[in-house]
Amino acid sequence: MQMIFTKFEAKFRDMRLSYQEQESVDVLEEVVEEELCDLVVFNDDVNTFEHVINILMKVCKHSAEQAEQCTLLIHYKGKCTVKNGSFTELRPMCESILDAGITATVM
Repeated sequence: MQMIFTKFEAKFRDMRLSYQEQESVDVLEEVVEEELCDLVVFNDDVNTFEHVINILMKVCKHSAEQAEQCTLLIHYKGKCTVKNGSFTELRPMCESILDAGITATVM
């Protein structure tokens, strides 16, 4: 009886791997179809650090530390990619940032 169970177990394991491989291919095809874009925020002389940090936390769902690091990069480098994703995902975020008086674009 042990021999039959071992053959069944091996066959079941092969079926499971085959299913996982198919699932991986499907996911890969979905990722390739959507082009990734960047949400870029630019430095200005108007907005405070606190305002930019609060907006990044609210709009992009950044942690306080992540928003602060992005804000420092914006200040010292002139711009920072604050989020990656599809255009349809980033566009409303960009509009919310623009509505807050911060210069941003989706590239």
